[in-house]
Amino acid sequence: MTVYQSNPLEDPRWDEFVQRHPRSSVFHTKGWLAALQRTYGYDPVIFTTTPPGQELRNGLVFCRIHSWLTGRRLVSLPFSDHCQPLLDDETEPQDLFDAVRCDVQNKNYRYTEMRPLAHPAGGQVQFKTSEAFCHHQLELCGSLDELFRAFHKDCVQRKIRRAQREQLAIENGRSDVLMNKFYSLSLRTRRRHQLPPQPSSWFRNLADCLKDRVKIYVASKNDKPVASILTLWFRDTLVYKNGCSDDRFHHLGGMPLLLWAAIEEAKKNGLRAMDWGRSDVDNSGLITFKDRWGATKSQLTYVRWPSQPVRLTNLSWKTRVGRQVFAHLPDGLLVAAGRFLYQHIG
Repeated sequence: MTVYQSNPLEDPRWDEFVQRHPRSSVFHTKGWLAALQRTYGYDPVIFTTTPPGQELRNGLVFCRIHSWLTGRRLVSLPFSDHCQPLLDDETEPQDLFDAVRCDVQNKNYRYTEMRPLAHPAGGQVQFKTSEAFCHHQLELCGSLDELFRAFHKDCVQRKIRRAQREQLAIENGRSDVLMNKFYSLSLRTRRRHQLPPQPSSWFRNLADCLKDRVKIYVASKNDKPVASILTLWFRDTLVYKNGCSDDRFHHLGGMPLLLWAAIEEAKKNGLRAMDWGRSDVDNSGLITFKDRWGATKSQLTYVRWPSQPVRLTNLSWKTRVGRQVFAHLPDGLLVAAGRFLYQHIG
């Protein structure tokens, strides 16, 4: 069977296909792909068995990453928690995966990586596990009262009530003012984690390309921003993508209050689920935090071809050394490090 390639940013069929496919997510959309291209220069490509001019029946979407630092790669998709292959027949994807492997060989890429939520029944037999994560999703069924009662009493319910008593002010939208507040808190949080922040252009491009599918929430005490989250929306699912805070005000409960505000709005808009994204398997604190909201935990497995040893932790010696360096950089250099590094990470 012939496999065709096209650019999803230029192929008018892609938007309609993503909208109607039952396993698509916000990470498949043109807006997400356009933000990746604008910010990092990645080139998106679709592999499909559908001939040009016909309604798309299937599609594997990747980004071509050309990095002198980390090598040339084909990734589905960079900075995406997951990206499910969009197939018309889950049992017969062999031709598509064979075409992807041929493309890797012909273009002399280091590897191709796929990040599916669930692995197709066939075709991926030559792809081997490269990394494993935890994934959480909260079903928004039942009433708001029922959802609230399912939260951990001390670690979630009590903190939300504390934030309400503190009368934290909540703003939401995607204005430049809110973006600046979010990024300032993001820089503070990444420093606390000894990591550089993603460039501000990434978040601004997301807001510009995804439009009203992006929303920033900011909680403030006496006009001082104390916590912020960035969410994405697609069809009936809310995605919690980024969270950041000022650790000096953690006792006020700003982060739980914002997540509860996002859940309330999702319920108001008739959404059925909240995707909490991935967590490193060795990050027990983050996994426990998501568990306490009643989110269902599952394993998220990335696969690569050619295969390489499974990596179950990101804390290699290089990472540990790098974190020690980042911990002591002034803000300007830490931001510059993020602008430089993230385009090579993908």
